[in-house]
Amino acid sequence: MAGRRELNLKRAFLWTWIGGLAAFAIVIMLSLPLVLTAVPGGIADHQAAGSAAEVDRIQSAWQAAGLYGQARIAMIGDLIFIGIYGFGCLLGGRWLLQSPRRLVRPLGAAALVAGATFLATDYAETISQFLQLIDRAGDDDLAGLAATVRPIKMMAWLASFCVIIAALVLDRNSSRTA
Repeated sequence: MAGRRELNLKRAFLWTWIGGLAAFAIVIMLSLPLVLTAVPGGIADHQAAGSAAEVDRIQSAWQAAGLYGQARIAMIGDLIFIGIYGFGCLLGGRWLLQSPRRLVRPLGAAALVAGATFLATDYAETISQFLQLIDRAGDDDLAGLAATVRPIKMMAWLASFCVIIAALVLDRNSSRTA
């Protein structure tokens, strides 16, 4: 029974985490049109804006290029990606904590921490961005929040990805039930 539960957790983790990576690729594709001469970093410039004035400048450029709706779609896609990928990291962390390999279990704990940090910071960032987008006006507090959590989010995403890949490599030859 425990082996079956472990297999179900592994399956749920892999489907969710890989699904999150696929959602990430879709979000990148949805965000590409937002790269303009006036906004060379596209959505990343909006994330890092840091002030209402900069958010207003970016959103005005998107509006002038007829891309306001595309920005909305890209941010909604980002909100969906965050949930799928972050939940996949949490599932992966839980599954890896059960590994018979001693070296893998701490990586499971790291995946849990990185996944939870990613979920919290990326949702804070993207919700802050989205609120400004739907209000059609920058807000210093929201722009500041998004810019502040952005580097933490990026490190959490990178850590979660690398930790899970490393754990999967280390765990591949374990004696788990197939």
